Amino acid sequence: MPKTERWQWYVEQFSPTEEHHHAVDRVYYQGHSQFQEIGIVGTRVFGKMLILDGDTQSSQADEKIYHEALVHPAMAGAGDRADVLILGGGEGATLREVLRHPDVRRATMVDIDGDVVELSKTYLAEWSQESFNDPKARVIIGDALKFLAEDDDRYGVIISDLTEPLEDSPSNPLFCDEVFRNIKNRLAPGGIYVLQASTAGFHNLSLHAKMARTLRNYYEHVVSYYTHVPAFDNDWAFIACSDGVNLAHLDEPEIAPYCRELRGENFFYDAETHRRIFALPLYLRRALAESGETF
Repeated sequence: MPKTERWQWYVEQFSPTEEHHHAVDRVYYQGHSQFQEIGIVGTRVFGKMLILDGDTQSSQADEKIYHEALVHPAMAGAGDRADVLILGGGEGATLREVLRHPDVRRATMVDIDGDVVELSKTYLAEWSQESFNDPKARVIIGDALKFLAEDDDRYGVIISDLTEPLEDSPSNPLFCDEVFRNIKNRLAPGGIYVLQASTAGFHNLSLHAKMARTLRNYYEHVVSYYTHVPAFDNDWAFIACSDGVNLAHLDEPEIAPYCRELRGENFFYDAETHRRIFALPLYLRRALAESGETF
């Protein structure tokens, strides 16, 4: 983080020609775990930010946009919300959103990096809001690949909040045929698998399209949706997969009662937001319709 007269700067590089600069008020933590570089900083615009391997994971000001978008469309559409599995999600915010619904009897979170979980408890408690201590939460520090292969339970909703499957990412091994089959085997009949699925900007949507193409080999309904996340400085995409439910067809009669049942108030998600995030622009629809590379 190079210094200026007044600030330190966190510089996120999107490509050799694109960068986003955040002026940093405070560095809460900077170090390495067994798996990745971890940074937690404070900024004027976005508040606290979690950074893994140089990439923004979430910010205090707008993490609810990302986490509500990731969790609630699938939860609203699920016929069975009693048992939910979260892959990744070290900050605890995905766990927080899942536990807001009274139908949830158990929320299992599996994250490989215990350091991220412990640092989040210490410095980012606003994210988890005591969710790690909820009696319905089962938090497992371990390899999600191993967990999926050995677990015998079925889940009405599986949520993947893993980092992008880049070559140097600890999540890269989790994007392969074996894991996709294991995830589907862990879904209850009619269940929904939803994952964060990289960027949806017109200039950098190729990884998202590759992920969607791959998942079409496993599910009848594979639906992309997206929203702008200001701290990411980009449109961020998600994919909802199911053999029983097409989340793009979910509407007010299903969504409004679900939202009323949640503990606390939503910041981002409701029926009107649902319609907007599933209404894809033409360039994204074209990219998703094209044949191309898969995992």
